[in-house]
Amino acid sequence: MSVLIAIVALLVVLGIVVFVHELGHFLAARWAGVRVDAFSIGFGPAIIKWHDKRGTVWKIACLPLGGYVSIYGQEDMFNRKKFAELPEDKKKGHYLSAPAWKQFIIIGAGVFMNFLLAWAIYTSLFMFQPRLVGNSQLPVVGQVIQESVAFKAGVKAGDTIVRIDDEKISNWGDLILAKELAANRDAQVVVVRGEKLVNIKLAPAETWGMIADGSKRAAPQRQGLFRAMYSGARKTYYESKTLLVVLKQIVTGERSSKQLGSFITIAQYSGAAMVAGFFTLLSLIALLSVNLGILNLLPLPVLDGGYLLILIIEAITRRKLQGRGMEIAIMVGWLLILGLFALTMWNDLARVFA
Repeated sequence: MSVLIAIVALLVVLGIVVFVHELGHFLAARWAGVRVDAFSIGFGPAIIKWHDKRGTVWKIACLPLGGYVSIYGQEDMFNRKKFAELPEDKKKGHYLSAPAWKQFIIIGAGVFMNFLLAWAIYTSLFMFQPRLVGNSQLPVVGQVIQESVAFKAGVKAGDTIVRIDDEKISNWGDLILAKELAANRDAQVVVVRGEKLVNIKLAPAETWGMIADGSKRAAPQRQGLFRAMYSGARKTYYESKTLLVVLKQIVTGERSSKQLGSFITIAQYSGAAMVAGFFTLLSLIALLSVNLGILNLLPLPVLDGGYLLILIIEAITRRKLQGRGMEIAIMVGWLLILGLFALTMWNDLARVFA
């Protein structure tokens, strides 16, 4: 795979995911009667730009690794004195002129659109390419590694795993997700052995030591629209839940932060997906859209989740959060984001030059 393919694939994948996210903010702001000054794909000087009939500047910038929507007056969220001093004609279309519930929708619409995109893609894949999302490997144990967690717990070759904790297991992919969700606690596993149901408790471990029976596979079946919509929603939910568990494990030190990757990792996966074909690329876009949605929900003041949390706190306390304290919180948020960017870049560079 050439570097050029990886770069082109990265721009396509990130461009779609970021555009959909920012489009959510844009559409919600327009709906709420709030003016949108700019819609940019990328950062820095504009390569191409134009104005629409309502005064929004649309542009594609020279550094296309992200994007933003500039909403009139949103920066005054923590300086309401400035808003109060504006003349009435300047308050029209201002972010703070919208009621708090509309501000909440404006902020949350980006994440909503990311989940909507993932759901739509997964629904389409279940309808037309189920092999990419509906793991055909049945959850039948072909081999149990000696002295592993599964071996000591009594799992036997030929067992069919049907449930882990509260999660129904229908394929080996479900099993892998359920193991991730079990995190650092014991997992209650139900297997079918012969004609009996057997309950087994598996202790937390990096691997349980079970290998799938490769001969036990189901032919992926295309699903009808409504069934595919349900499967797509379930897939989106499980991907979201799994990422949250992984992030929690990294924060608590149960999982190494070396697994985090930057644009370099995304470019590598994007290039491989593009080479593999259109539907594989779509699957990656859906996964990254879920990731962007979840990451934006983290309660940092510079992310959508932080602003949503602030609006919730303001609604509960009936007090506006502003002043020096909020400025410091935003600075800390930016430092954390920059630190995370530096860490992921370091991880990728270490992998590349190892």
